[in-house]
Amino acid sequence: MERSEIKPFIAKRVAKEIHDGDVVNLGIGLPTMVPDYVDPTIKITLQSENGFIGLSAVDPDSDDAPYTVNAGGQPAGIEKDGMFFDSSISFAIIRGGHVDATVLGSLQVDEKGNIANWIIPGKMVPGMGGAMDLVVGAKKVIVAMEHTQKGAPKILKECTLPLTAKGQVNLIVTEMAVIEVTPDGLVLTEYNPEFTVEEIQAATEAELTISPDLKPMV
Repeated sequence: MERSEIKPFIAKRVAKEIHDGDVVNLGIGLPTMVPDYVDPTIKITLQSENGFIGLSAVDPDSDDAPYTVNAGGQPAGIEKDGMFFDSSISFAIIRGGHVDATVLGSLQVDEKGNIANWIIPGKMVPGMGGAMDLVVGAKKVIVAMEHTQKGAPKILKECTLPLTAKGQVNLIVTEMAVIEVTPDGLVLTEYNPEFTVEEIQAATEAELTISPDLKPMV
């Protein structure tokens, strides 16, 4: 797979997890590509933890275009029925269980559904953001990330970086596979036909259980 194809491939597959009527929060980077691939016949509402609901693509003709940004500081638009509010309301929505799904990138995920995605010790970061609240408050937590980092596995037996949260990840989508997190460990449910199951396992430190209904990613 060409490197330029990886992020769109992951985003397109994640989009199939989004359903009509869902309130969805997207992490920065790759997750922001997901709405581009959501079935246009369904209606979703994007929530941003910096204080609005009804996130949309930038409208270049809007007078507000330079002033509205998402939680990652990127320019964003707002739908006609969208709303702005302060941070306390935004996090009340998240902590109150009103977000149906959150899609985040990650540095590491492990076989227990633990996630580490906010800091590498010794490196400067702007802050933990809303990830710690989102992975606990959202009804479904989807990790969208590349399978490895410079060839090193990112799906581990146990995370080695500081955790964002314990046991909260439901689904992992990479360019190689779709993996469900279950009480019995990680289950490989879909595979990219460009890779064999053996290659996927070799790129994964944690042991994968192969689903009896294993199918190709499309």
